[in-house]
Amino acid sequence: MLGIVTFIVALIVFAATFLSQVRVHDWWIRACEFPRVQIAGVAFLALLGAASADAPLKWLTIAMCLVVMVVQIRYILPWTPAWEVQMPAAESSEDSRCVTILIANVLTPNRNFAGLTKQIIFRKPDVILTLESDQWWGDRLDEALGEEWPYSVKIPLDNLYGMHLYSRMKLTDVEVSYLIQDDIPSVHGTLHLRNGATVALHAVHPRPPAPQESDESLWRDAELLLVGKRIRERGGPTLLIGDLNDVAWSRTTRLFAEVSGMLDPRRGRGMFSTYNADHWALRWPLDHIFASEHFSLGGIERLNKYGSDHFPILATLCYSPEHKDEVEKPEAEEEQQETADEVIDEAKDRAANGEDPH
Repeated sequence: MLGIVTFIVALIVFAATFLSQVRVHDWWIRACEFPRVQIAGVAFLALLGAASADAPLKWLTIAMCLVVMVVQIRYILPWTPAWEVQMPAAESSEDSRCVTILIANVLTPNRNFAGLTKQIIFRKPDVILTLESDQWWGDRLDEALGEEWPYSVKIPLDNLYGMHLYSRMKLTDVEVSYLIQDDIPSVHGTLHLRNGATVALHAVHPRPPAPQESDESLWRDAELLLVGKRIRERGGPTLLIGDLNDVAWSRTTRLFAEVSGMLDPRRGRGMFSTYNADHWALRWPLDHIFASEHFSLGGIERLNKYGSDHFPILATLCYSPEHKDEVEKPEAEEEQQETADEVIDEAKDRAANGEDPH
């Protein structure tokens, strides 16, 4: 009996691993990219079960489990301390070159505002980005943060894509854009560091591929890749922050990094999984901070749960342009650039024709 059970489990995780390689936009296939850690863990348990069983399918089960583990670990290993860091560590995280950023997807129905603001007041980040924040959240954020974080962008929405950005540092050239769809905002502007340096800042929260949101990942993929292309074209010091509704190791996020040339501070350090705060066994990194090669990392950590299904994440990035030539940044080949263009063009065409992503 144990041999049959482990064979069925091995077959399921093997199928999920295969599906994650298929290059389509269907949500249920793209979802297979998310739980790579969990799939590898289940494969390991199935392997142990098969090894202890004496069944005709024992060696086939073990072989499938080994293939699954090798494939999954190959994807997730760069986001563990076993890998070389992509962004160098800063010499100091407490000077005028550094900016501390806090990202919090608040979960619109969550009303534990105090649980979040206590962490904000204690940590005193320079930039705060909240996602899924509606008018209720906006009113309380203004009351608590408006004086000490005087620069702000407020987009209170009831569709789970509201966004509020607060900054101690000067923000200029602010633009609220609806890049692919007219109900999904993003914020773009210039952040002025204390040492006088100016940094392009992008805050995004694209639509996820999920049954209640979209049958396809196309809309999310296109928004990320469009921002990535603009970052590459503009050049210069840049930060991108937000809930990307995608994991760090997915093909879209990796393509975004290659198209934009941006660095992931978690590579070589850990996953810092921010979702799901309610289920320890189902967690992956959805909230992201990317930086250009002009930055080094002062520190990064996941903060405490406060009622949302996301943990907040906090990172300190230090402007270090003198070391940018020492960093090996991602580069997109011509084929990858063409893939990004095709995804963007398809999404724009379908949106222009009034196609509903649902």
